[in-house]
Amino acid sequence: MTARESLALITETMNNNRKDIIFRSGKHFILWGVLLTLFSLAVFILWRATGHAQWNFLWFVMPAVGFPLAHLLDRKKDADLPENVFSRILSSIWLSFCIFSVSVAVFTVLYVSVNPNPIGTIAVGASLTAQIVLLFGMALTISGFVVKNWPVIVAGFVTGIGGLAIYYIVDLGAAQMLIFTFAGVVLALTGVIIKNLRR
Repeated sequence: MTARESLALITETMNNNRKDIIFRSGKHFILWGVLLTLFSLAVFILWRATGHAQWNFLWFVMPAVGFPLAHLLDRKKDADLPENVFSRILSSIWLSFCIFSVSVAVFTVLYVSVNPNPIGTIAVGASLTAQIVLLFGMALTISGFVVKNWPVIVAGFVTGIGGLAIYYIVDLGAAQMLIFTFAGVVLALTGVIIKNLRR
């Protein structure tokens, strides 16, 4: 085998791995999009009905529900592919997103719990939504660039920048949860598009 043939084989293998990762990601996009939509609507409805922002602690239940469901999805036959460079990079991107999002949330909760100034507390608490949706959009966009998939890239920009635009339009309080509803719908629709592109 010549060097050119070896390079062509490596390139073809990488492209096949990338396409498989994209296709397999579709079901995860749908799963997390649906969960994000359901949890954001639950927090929105409960917060609006009771007037208590503490319903935001429900967000910590979402990973407890989502990760076991994602694990069940990965036990299907099409998940038997070995780990590759794309799966490792994507895992690193989304692990970074989780670490940054949880850190921002924890720091915000700590700040709000010790700050006696109600105006500052409201401002910091409200900006948490904008920060997380922006981080989410960035992680999604970067993932799209890594796997060279335009639906994912567009979804990342729409989620991050569109979510930020919605943040500045809606009232503070429970209505800001609708930003995550928007992000969940975009994510689920992207998953449906990815799954249908393979056919």
